[in-house]
Amino acid sequence: MRAKPLHPDPTVAPLPQQWVHESNGAPTPAGAASSTQVLGTAAPHVTVDYRVARDIASQVARQREELLKTKPGMDRASEEQRCLNWIAEAVALWSDAQAMTPQEDEALRRAVYDLLFRAGRLQPYLDDERVEDIIIQGPHEVWLDYGDGERRRVGPIADSEEELLELLRELARSSGHSERTISTANPTLALSLPDGSRLQAITGLGPMTYAVIRRHRVSHADLDDLVRLGTIDPILREFLGACVRAEKNIMIAGKQKAGKTTLMRAMLKEFDPECRFATIQSEDELFAHTGGYHRQVVSLVGRESNGEKDVTGRGAGEVTLLDLMHPALRMSLERIVVGEVRGPEVVAMMQALTNGSGGNLCTIHARRPDIVFDRIAELYALAQGNLSEQLAYRQTANGLDFIVYVDMTDETQIGGRRHRYVSHVLEVTGIGETGRPATNEVFSPGREYGELRAVPRMDPGCIDDLRRVGFDSAVLQEPYGAWAAPLPLKVGASR
Repeated sequence: MRAKPLHPDPTVAPLPQQWVHESNGAPTPAGAASSTQVLGTAAPHVTVDYRVARDIASQVARQREELLKTKPGMDRASEEQRCLNWIAEAVALWSDAQAMTPQEDEALRRAVYDLLFRAGRLQPYLDDERVEDIIIQGPHEVWLDYGDGERRRVGPIADSEEELLELLRELARSSGHSERTISTANPTLALSLPDGSRLQAITGLGPMTYAVIRRHRVSHADLDDLVRLGTIDPILREFLGACVRAEKNIMIAGKQKAGKTTLMRAMLKEFDPECRFATIQSEDELFAHTGGYHRQVVSLVGRESNGEKDVTGRGAGEVTLLDLMHPALRMSLERIVVGEVRGPEVVAMMQALTNGSGGNLCTIHARRPDIVFDRIAELYALAQGNLSEQLAYRQTANGLDFIVYVDMTDETQIGGRRHRYVSHVLEVTGIGETGRPATNEVFSPGREYGELRAVPRMDPGCIDDLRRVGFDSAVLQEPYGAWAAPLPLKVGASR
């Protein structure tokens, strides 16, 4: 990871169209420093004083409150347009008094608009498509982690801990998670933002409030896109597509940030557009019901407790993934997709895999492909009733057909880049002699010639099922896969 000092120019989305300066239709880069925000293109940097922006935002918020009292049925578009006019008027008055430039006017209007309708000083970083993670270390220190491995420090997104907490609460409210909040009584917050980013925050358990926002930079890719990105080759693309069409149950495993969810989204595109299926997640990261491709998606998202306990000691209002599984099975579904499993929800996942229908998908964290079964057993031990390792192995062997392992090699600390790729495809063939699930290694790295990405090794036992959905099994005889050359690494690459 290459760390760089304070940097003032992540790219942001443009203002509402009526505010875009006629001489510059392109988005204006923006960043934050101290209590100001620094904006700049090729022209000199423009600084926004957030004390002024907050004062104007408060003034317009009061005007909006009065407006909604007199016109409670006003639609959101009309309300926002009225506020835009008030913002423009207030900024014009301030500009006249301070002799501001047109660029400074535009920057201040954007800042006020973001405070009222978006994520305030955090918004420019959410708008920057290059940003992969936003790392918040209290109100005054923010780091941007870019997809190429670069990390840069930017300025504060709040002037105090309380202002930062209020920003996080507002993000929860605006994201439709009114039951979720963060305080000393509820020290953690996990939610999906409107753009699909995933936020995790912690407060009251250390010297400051911490938060990380994981952004989905590749949110609507299909398997062909992953071929172009170098995650899979055309042979593996056809194999995975055939597995989905043949209704095989598939678990996608891998390290954190390796690209498991991206691969799952791509594999969902192999479902027939008319396929009726459910996605069951703790936070919505698959976006299957909003992508415009699938027409019959039942999108179910778990709900956190409101902090109180019922008579059984369970959190009042809580809805777990296991709770969602039972009604989902009565929704006339053809397939079930369970998002990332991190704990007892593994039981819900295995119920999806063994409920009688095939073609289900799920993801799980694992550092190596050979420990996936142990990870499942560990999570079973966390479930209610302290479910046994033998049960975990048996249900895994009965429910899973394939494990697809996604790996990542990070060479950013030596001037390289991050490489994300599928390294293994394991076929689960039943219970082995040791009581653990037995596997066939259908794809694995070609390490003998410096290739870390998956290449064909053997036909799976279910090869006839794949042939019946159009898969040409002859491609599995290509020992180097369809890679033109081994993965270009700085260390360990084939020379």
